[in-house]
Amino acid sequence: MKIDFKKQIPSYTAKHGQFAVVTVPTLQFLMIDGHGDPNSAQSYRDALATLYPVAYKLKFFSKTELAQDYTVVPLEALWWSDDMESFTSARDKSRWDWTLMNMVPDWITQDHLGIAVEGIAKKGDAPLLEALRLEPLNEGLCVQTLHIGPYDQEGPVLEEMHNKFIPGKSLLMTGRHHEIYLGDPRRTAPEKLKTILRQPVRE
Repeated sequence: MKIDFKKQIPSYTAKHGQFAVVTVPTLQFLMIDGHGDPNSAQSYRDALATLYPVAYKLKFFSKTELAQDYTVVPLEALWWSDDMESFTSARDKSRWDWTLMNMVPDWITQDHLGIAVEGIAKKGDAPLLEALRLEPLNEGLCVQTLHIGPYDQEGPVLEEMHNKFIPGKSLLMTGRHHEIYLGDPRRTAPEKLKTILRQPVRE
C-alpha cells in the first residue's frame, strides 16, 4: 500500500486565514542550499533539476527494493536573510538564502541515497549532486497557516504572523521561515496556489 505522508503527518495541513501553533516531528529531508532570487538564480533552477530526479529515484528504489511505496511529498524550502524585512515589507529576493528540501521516509539511508545519486549521475542532467545531502530537521514548536494566492502576496500574512500573532502568544521566533508548496506553479494559476507558511518558535 502506498503511503501518503501529507495525510499521515498532521503538520502537512493548515487552514487558510488561521494561524495555528503545532508541534512538528523530526523529519528527514533531501537538501540543497543556495542564495538569490528564485525567479532568476541559476542555482535555484539547478537545485530543482537535481532534487526532483533524486527524490523520484529514491521513491522507486524504495518500492522495488525495499517493498515500501510512498507518494513523493511536495517541494519545501527554508528561507532566511540577515534582515527579516526582506520577507515581509521589502520582499528583496536578491538577499534571500534558501535550502530546497524534499521529505523522504526515515527508512531511507545514506547508502540508499548513494545508490540513487550514482544512478542519476550516469544520466548527467542533475548539476548539483555534489551539493545534495540527506539530513534530519527538528523544528518542534511552530506557527503555521495556509496562504492561497501568488507567492509575492505572502508579505502581509508573514508580517501579521511575525509581528502580531507570535508576540501575542508570548512566543519568540527561532528557526528559519519554512514554506511547503502544495501547488505546482507550472500547472496552477497564481491566485490558486496553496502554500503552508511555517515559523519555528519557542516560549
